[in-house]
Amino acid sequence: MKKSGIIIGIIVVFVIALAFTLDFNRNKVIDWTETYNEKSNKPYGTSVLYKELPKLFKGHKMRTVYHTPSNYLYANSEDGYGDHVAYGSYLIIGNSDYLEYDDVMELLRFTSNGNTLFISDYNLPEKFLDTLNIEIDAFKNTDSIAHLKFNYRGLEERHTQIDKSLKSYYFSTYNGDNYKSLGHHSNDRSFSNFLEVPFEDGFIYLHLEPKAFTNYNLLKDQHYTYVEGVLSYLPNDNLYFDSFTKYYDSYYGDVQEKSDLSWFLEQASFRWAWYTALILTLLFVVFNARRRQRVINIIKPLENTTVGFVKTISNLYFETQDHKNLIDKKIIYFLEKIRTDYHMDTSTLNDEFISTLALKSGKKYETVKKLINFINWLRTKNEFFEDNLIKLNKHIEDFYSK
Repeated sequence: MKKSGIIIGIIVVFVIALAFTLDFNRNKVIDWTETYNEKSNKPYGTSVLYKELPKLFKGHKMRTVYHTPSNYLYANSEDGYGDHVAYGSYLIIGNSDYLEYDDVMELLRFTSNGNTLFISDYNLPEKFLDTLNIEIDAFKNTDSIAHLKFNYRGLEERHTQIDKSLKSYYFSTYNGDNYKSLGHHSNDRSFSNFLEVPFEDGFIYLHLEPKAFTNYNLLKDQHYTYVEGVLSYLPNDNLYFDSFTKYYDSYYGDVQEKSDLSWFLEQASFRWAWYTALILTLLFVVFNARRRQRVINIIKPLENTTVGFVKTISNLYFETQDHKNLIDKKIIYFLEKIRTDYHMDTSTLNDEFISTLALKSGKKYETVKKLINFINWLRTKNEFFEDNLIKLNKHIEDFYSK
């Protein structure tokens, strides 16, 4: 046993020495991808901005939107099925190219009702540009540095510059009543990059340098004061932070490709601690494989296989994230129970069906209406999220509890 202990000690020393050697020679590569992800600490993530926004808009609700504007704003409108009516400021930092026609129209409707839309990106969807009569152009930066300045007095000390910027984008055309240029590039005010656009009862703020809001620039010198100056134009109101593309990329990309252990394995100290623990465990098994006494059989009580089966099926659905399958099954089982308990035809879920079900079940008409309308709405969708499943389950529980 003494000899085996010496061998284990030698192996441990060798592994630790190897870990230090590899870590010392390891080249750390910085990821400069412009993700604008609010959960990313990489240079061009927006985690710093995301953490500071509640302080800048203190006393108001901040919500992170993981759905497209067409779905989220419609659901949280006066005629929708959301948990509130959306009002305040809607922020989109980078990656705005995912916006489709329905998203643009819903954002314009949201703004026309007296709310505020803020978009910072190099370019904007064609529908936005056509509707607002705006054109965007660009020029190459000297030494890859973009100089950002405000147009009005009182903000001179908040001017900033963005390095690693090959091009600067500006509004080459913005013909509209009461359009106001709030900022520009370099010393030439004709290269406007920050625009205020009145739109019916609300305002649209368009900004063409999203890198100003990233971790790298916010933590560099006093560059954060520029972002404070930009956001000072927004009203002190509720805030909606767009995270649809960032959530989509991380949820359907990284989560499927990497395990929960991947982050630890990317850190040299944690990685070698993990490897050392595995090696020591393997050595312990090898040198202690021979048992010192006869095995004592353990008689296990009979397991409740029903509970195990339910857990297995639940874990299967949880791992696959097949929200559509679960939503379809919940709707099928609910309608089957309606047919069984109240002897009703569920092929057509219209107003007459809602009234009849409310009378037969003794439930409130509004409760039944919300549930059936939400089921009809779900049947029109092709893509589902966890939030849809939670809301469907809540409506069904409300039906049985009231």
